[in-house]
Order: sequence, then structure tokens, then C-alpha cells
Amino acid sequence: MIRIVKNILLLGLFFALAACSDYQKVIKSTDYEFKLKKAKEYYDHKEYGRSSTLYQELVNIYRGTSRADQIYYYLSKSFYGQRDYVLSSHYFRQMLKEFPRSPYNEEAQFLIGYCYYLDSPTPRLDQKTSQDAIDAFQLFINIFPGSSRVAEANKLIDELREKLVYKSYLSGRLYYDLMDYRAAVISLNNCIKEFPDSKYREELMYYLLKAKYLLGENSIEDKKRERLNNALDEYFTFTDAYPESKYRKEADRFFANTKKLMNLTDEEINKIQK
Repeated sequence: MIRIVKNILLLGLFFALAACSDYQKVIKSTDYEFKLKKAKEYYDHKEYGRSSTLYQELVNIYRGTSRADQIYYYLSKSFYGQRDYVLSSHYFRQMLKEFPRSPYNEEAQFLIGYCYYLDSPTPRLDQKTSQDAIDAFQLFINIFPGSSRVAEANKLIDELREKLVYKSYLSGRLYYDLMDYRAAVISLNNCIKEFPDSKYREELMYYLLKAKYLLGENSIEDKKRERLNNALDEYFTFTDAYPESKYRKEADRFFANTKKLMNLTDEEINKIQK
């Protein structure tokens, strides 16, 4: 049994060395048509490291020929296959720039966005890559409105936008947890304005109300009344939008405390509400 295993390992090593030797011959060859053929074979067998090495050389050799865009395409796809999305999107952009009428452009434009999408980090990290993905997908939709991939692009944009919303929400919550209510108000308000249809809207509006209330409650006397008045306005905005909200009881408590702190009558409250 041990001998069989050993023989299998030796046979595997032999084929690996043979394949490596063949690849070195391809690398050293000056027959570019042969290299082009082998590059496609490596690509088809998902040996993307080898195909990308060959295509990188062949890009310059075939520049200006009718096959140049195809070589760019497979070079980009080779890096995509290696999950090197930065280089993949780079070469796709180069292809689009040099070959604006290439038949590969629709897929290339979509994959630029998808490369950004795949590189998009978790919501707690900087979301520049997510925004780049959104911009790339939107450009794809604008250029190829009739593409079968438009629906997928829109779906991915929605997913990425929710990630941006959540990032903004986390920032607002961070300021809130640090009791920096002024910064929390700014952050949460910006998030609601930028993403008015977010699934987090109710929760964002609740924390905005809470941050405004706590900012007013903890302000110096010169600013307390103005800020509490802002909290009242936010209360009416929130309860108009979500009269049956799960946060309603807590919101009503903020309202009652604000009314008491400002020493307001029901008549004065009605005037503010109007």
C-alpha cells in the first residue's frame, strides 16, 4: 500500500515537472502565435496565473492588430480568475479606452463594477470601493440600457447602497454611543437625506430624534430652548411618518420631557406643530 502511494506521488511529481518544463518552453518561445494559442489553453483550463503572464506579454506584441482587444479581454479575465480584481478592472478600463467599439465592451463595463463589488469591504470599513462600484454599475446601465444584465446591476446597486446606509448608520450610532449628540445629529440627518428609501429609515429617524432630544437636554441654557424646539419638530416628523412605530412609547416620553423642560402649554404645542 505504501509503495502504491509512493508511486502515485512520484507520478504526480513527474507530470508536474513535465508541465512546468512545457510552460518554460512556452515562456521562452518567440513564436507568438504559439504563445497566443497556449495562453488560451491555459485560460480554458483555469490556469489563470500562466495565462495572465502570457497575455501581458502578448498585449504589447499584438497592439494595433485586430486581435488586440481580445487579448486585453482574456488578460483581464485571467486576473479576474485569480481574484485580483484591482488588476482585472484596470485592464478592462484600458480595453474600453483603446477599443471603444469592441464586442467585449458590454461585459467589460459590467465586470468593472463587479470587480469593485467583490472588493467592497464590510460596512464598518471605508466604503469608497462600494461607491466606485455603484458609479461603475450606473455607467454600465447608462451605456447599455438594453442589456440583459441591467436588472442585476440595479440589484447590486441597491445592495451596495444599503451598505453605505448601514455605514452611515453605524457612524451615527458611534457618535451617539460616544455621547457626541451634535455629531450624531449631523451624521444621521445626512444619512436620511441621502438615502430616503432605506430600510433603516424608521430606526435612523428614531435615533435622530433621540440625539436631538439629548443634545437639547444637555445643552447650556443659551442653546437649550432652541435645541429642544428642534427635538419637538423632529418628534412631530417622526410620529407623522411612523404613528404606530415600535419606538412610539419612547418618542412620547421624549416629547413629554421636552414639553416639561420648555414649560409649554398645549396651546403653544399646537402652534409649534402647525
